[in-house]
Amino acid sequence: MIRWIVTDLDGTLVGRDLVMVPASRRALRRFLAAGGEVFIATGRMEASARPFYDELGLSGEAILYNGARTVDLGTGSVLRSRHLPPAAWKSLLGLFDELPRGVYPVVFSGEEALATHDVPELRRFAQRDGIRLRHPGDWSTLPPGEITKCMLIGAPLPSLDIPETTLVRSEATYLEVLPPGATKGAALRELAVSRGVPLTQVAAIGDNPNDLDMIETAGLGVAVGDGHPDVRAASDVVVGACADGAVADLVELALS
Repeated sequence: MIRWIVTDLDGTLVGRDLVMVPASRRALRRFLAAGGEVFIATGRMEASARPFYDELGLSGEAILYNGARTVDLGTGSVLRSRHLPPAAWKSLLGLFDELPRGVYPVVFSGEEALATHDVPELRRFAQRDGIRLRHPGDWSTLPPGEITKCMLIGAPLPSLDIPETTLVRSEATYLEVLPPGATKGAALRELAVSRGVPLTQVAAIGDNPNDLDMIETAGLGVAVGDGHPDVRAASDVVVGACADGAVADLVELALS
């Protein structure tokens, strides 16, 4: 029996047009009406995830920042919060001036997204996520213990080795530097324990490498048909493409 469906947003529930796939939206509403619960697990921040949360009529927790924060978007209560260690942030600051040409940092702190470059790559990112990027002034003035995550956006993405961090690729041109232990899978485990729901009764679906441990954590791990090959290989089930209603396919399995 599947009691929970946990879904990634971009490339899973939300198509390239940045709109929730209608068939998947209808299916999730059927799952909710049948007594199931639906959770969003995304790399997005609160302001960026909220429109999809509201569109589904959800009333509980959302896993945000790729697992660095779990927030009840209905009440604003923060259930899980992780930050980059100050030493890791210091290491990142030392790398910012050495990034390859065409790669730009975006830093998330205090529910704000911060960037020092005004370039097409970052404008497209901000438009996709429906957020505003604020110039921080001097990076070194940010509180070192209050950095939720750092994204490097562009190409070619560098290889990083920063102790006490979690590195994930959420898109081909996105490298995310997260606090240690900040993954969607870790956040899902904590949430399931707090709610007393066995992971065997949880289905999770995603498309990119940042979804891997969430898919492996859930009792039923599902990959989007046009997702990353590593995600498809690690899943229990591969469903259709995002645009064809990948999440709707999962709902059919869950209700059968």
